[in-house]
Amino acid sequence: MHIRSYQGKQPILGKAVFVDPTAVVLGDVEIGDDSSVWPLTVIRGDMHRIRIGRCTSIQDGSVLHITHAGPFNPDGFPLVIGDEVTVGHQVTLHGCTIGNRVLVGMGSMVMDGAVVEDEVVIGAGSLVPPGKRLESGYLYVGRPAKQVRPLTEKEMAFFSYSANNYRQLKDLHLQEEWSQ
Repeated sequence: MHIRSYQGKQPILGKAVFVDPTAVVLGDVEIGDDSSVWPLTVIRGDMHRIRIGRCTSIQDGSVLHITHAGPFNPDGFPLVIGDEVTVGHQVTLHGCTIGNRVLVGMGSMVMDGAVVEDEVVIGAGSLVPPGKRLESGYLYVGRPAKQVRPLTEKEMAFFSYSANNYRQLKDLHLQEEWSQ
């Protein structure tokens, strides 16, 4: 089974959430209404909590995990993702905080304790190091990610467009699932 409990914690899915049958969602995970989890994604809330907002898309092959509490980090770091976030293919998010209306480009990594404020674009293949804060309204690229320029009005409008596009696509997938 691809959605399963761990240590008595069962994932909680909001209304009209799509989780592809090849994805794995386990443990202390909550996924908001109208969100989608695409093929071969792993969302592992086994040692801390993962919270994913409304109308957020976690795309193919992504890995979402946490930082456990221990002697080197007494509180650990949960993984928190806001509303209308598009997480591109093969992204790793590990014990970080992602704000609302964010695009995380394909193949990017956001590490422990990093904070990505609202309305940020992280370019494909970027690495956001542990503890780094990305300021709202900017494009960041590179390894390590660096602020490149302010976002344009068109780029800012893309956040909601992308979220709505994936909301519509997951609705089509849900219809297919129910019709078979």
